[in-house]
Amino acid sequence: MNLYPLQFEPILKERIWGGEKLKTYLNKSITSSITGESWELSAVEGDVSMVSNGESKGSLLTELIASNPIDILGTAVYERFGLEFPLLFKYLDANQDLSIQVHPNDELAQKRHNSFGKTEMWYIMQADKDSRIIVGFKEDSNAVEYVKNLEDKTLLSILDTVNVSEGDVFFLETGTVHAIGAGLVVAEIQQTSDITYRLYDFDRVDANGNLRELHIDLALDAINYNKVNTQKKYKNKVNQSNSIVDCKYFSTNSIPLEGTVLVSKTGESFTVYMCIDGAFQIEVNSQKYKFSKGDTVLVPAVLKAYELSGNASLLEIYIS
Repeated sequence: MNLYPLQFEPILKERIWGGEKLKTYLNKSITSSITGESWELSAVEGDVSMVSNGESKGSLLTELIASNPIDILGTAVYERFGLEFPLLFKYLDANQDLSIQVHPNDELAQKRHNSFGKTEMWYIMQADKDSRIIVGFKEDSNAVEYVKNLEDKTLLSILDTVNVSEGDVFFLETGTVHAIGAGLVVAEIQQTSDITYRLYDFDRVDANGNLRELHIDLALDAINYNKVNTQKKYKNKVNQSNSIVDCKYFSTNSIPLEGTVLVSKTGESFTVYMCIDGAFQIEVNSQKYKFSKGDTVLVPAVLKAYELSGNASLLEIYIS
């Protein structure tokens, strides 16, 4: 099979907290005023991405991996994960505050849900004035203090709130209590998992007047009660891969592209590019593939040498 830079149909998700920025800011074809998520690249069961470009158009990501595992995933990724695609890529539009939540680690998620845990990172693409996020506790806490504040509806008083701006990055290890605040568009990179424990939802009700389910008991032994430092500082040198996050689940670089960059890979991992702003093209095997703001592209591992060109802000993601 001829492999090339693959783009996928967005999987759009309505959310009680969603809005319309995925259309107005990222040009997604949403049909709802409460669209909260665009799943750009997913192998989550029931939400598997479908190729939208080239000769493999209409094929599912899982089908391509099954027929070309090493060429798609890379030698090291295949050895570690087999046929599973280990990452999930999203864009989020938080028109309202998201619920306060936490994700379990690999061990707990495997035991309870036969799933990966959910380590993730956020790149703030757009931020309204005074937008903020919640990440962890203000000071080291414990289960007793947490439960008391939850029962007293004073949980926010012990959680750390951070004002954010465009370009800010936060890395959230499993166990970190967190919430994305209103007025933000976020690029999210995470382990392939849809396991979330919701702790508090500001007593909101859905369209039918029902409170959303909370998972207070499940969360108790999933939470890291210690104060954490989640913000990542990084350099942003033009036409270079500037490291932002490097963990065992994924590595993410920022590439401010102005002109042309030659890329050389080892074939050990696939590479994904999320176009945060601008437009760019990938030239490989004498073919050119064009992309723009809001696009997410999977470059199969078998493509080891190619050229990036254009004027764009890119996130480059792979597994090392």
